[in-house]
Amino acid sequence: MGLVGIPENGKGEMGLDLGAKNKYRRMDSELADADFDDASDYIHQQQRKNSTRKYVLACAVFASLNSVLLGYDVGVMSGAILFIQEDLHITEVQQEVLVGILSIVSLFGSLAGGRTSDHIGRKWTMALAAVVFQSGAIVMTFAPSFQILMIGRFLAGVGIGLGVMIAPVYIAEISPTVARGSLTSFPEIFINLGILLGYVSNYAFSGLSVHTSWRVMLAVGILPSIFIGFALFIIPESPRWLVMQNRIEEARSVLVKTIDDENEVDDRLAEILVAANAGSSSSTGDDNNNSKHEQKAVWREMLSPSPALRRMLVTGFGIQCFQQITGIDATVYYSPEILRTAGITDNTKLLAATVAVGVSKTLFIMVAILLIDKVGRKPLLYVSTIGMTVCLFSLGFTLTVMGQGAVGIGLAIFFVCANVGFFSVGIGPVCWVVTSEIFPLRLRAQAAALGAVGNRVCSGVVAMSFLSVSNAITVGGTFLVFAAVSAVSVAFVYWLVPETKGKSLEEIEVLFESERGWRGGGKGEVEMGDAEHLVQNE
Repeated sequence: MGLVGIPENGKGEMGLDLGAKNKYRRMDSELADADFDDASDYIHQQQRKNSTRKYVLACAVFASLNSVLLGYDVGVMSGAILFIQEDLHITEVQQEVLVGILSIVSLFGSLAGGRTSDHIGRKWTMALAAVVFQSGAIVMTFAPSFQILMIGRFLAGVGIGLGVMIAPVYIAEISPTVARGSLTSFPEIFINLGILLGYVSNYAFSGLSVHTSWRVMLAVGILPSIFIGFALFIIPESPRWLVMQNRIEEARSVLVKTIDDENEVDDRLAEILVAANAGSSSSTGDDNNNSKHEQKAVWREMLSPSPALRRMLVTGFGIQCFQQITGIDATVYYSPEILRTAGITDNTKLLAATVAVGVSKTLFIMVAILLIDKVGRKPLLYVSTIGMTVCLFSLGFTLTVMGQGAVGIGLAIFFVCANVGFFSVGIGPVCWVVTSEIFPLRLRAQAAALGAVGNRVCSGVVAMSFLSVSNAITVGGTFLVFAAVSAVSVAFVYWLVPETKGKSLEEIEVLFESERGWRGGGKGEVEMGDAEHLVQNE
């Protein structure tokens, strides 16, 4: 056989010029030179493709580092709260507020992030998020009282709000269409990684004194934000944001680095120019006044949306809320409390069991990364929401009926792990992917920020009410309620989330122009049978 991409002649000889001294040199040297050129072009294209993929992958990884901060806080607080409660003598209500306030406060960061990302850029908004979170983490580490601890939580929440909304937007704007789903899922991978690190940190430092253990646990959260500083020297600004600033040549240079087909660069740049309406915005005289006018116009448009934008907002805001009101943060934050209800009493054993939860959540996100651009968004959402519904109902039934025996403990651990696994397979990452894809360029940052606000508010409400609701209707009864909400999310996905796989960001806008495109998802329409096929394949 010949080399890949290099044809052979009829006698099985390679179409390459082997040099003047080779007696088997082909006589049709011009054809041989042409074959050599083809081979060189092929090798060059492969080298460019590999280089581009590595570059975009590095950008996605560095942009996702802020998500580690959110995940670590969620994971570490589930164990640290046991020691904080003993050290600072806080009440159950203060415990709920301490856990849930970060999600509520993060909405201010998300709202501010929409504006800052349009003003100073996606890249520097990520830097701002890291600095603010780091400040909060330092305050929490040295907090002598509950009040000072809350100030640190406030700062950390603002930083997390900034980071949560900007990372998916940035990654979606720099990613090639064929890999956008997988790459935009990276923030969810890093959230899961952060949760796992938080659980491991709980277990590792649980042997320290009560006064020291929780402070060390929280201090470790400072480390990821340090690496973000190094990332700023590597990652570029979003090409779509550069176009919005009329920095066209800079945008083109970024597209050259992130698109492996050189012929596609100018076509994609032209699409972005049309979407951003750069021509009309560049004709205005006063850039500052124009920027203020655009900011007002964005919010005016979202408050009085067109039918197409209304459909986008329903899909984006709805899926963000369903991601949280199905109880995932309650499951993660209060996994020690849940397992204690099942019958585990020793703190060290509780924290060890939560590590299994973190491992499940992290491993199953890899399934979503591998499949999201192959099978699409909707099949993963179906598998996720249906699986979560079954697991939440089963967990509620187990905690209510099975009691605190060995079987009940085993089933409770299994269903908690299965629930977070199904979450990670679908609605966990796909929620952020869809929200970053569906909005038009001029609205994307602030509309995504609005979705992140819904996500954080729902997270905070669930986290701050879980203990109180559980005291009123039992822990098992609370999970039965979550199961009912999860069942509603299946219907929401079926009716109101279109398939966006394989479409450019500019093409996705067209899906929402009509009721049929929105409900059906255009050419990417999938049905429940696709999800069944996916389960069979797995």
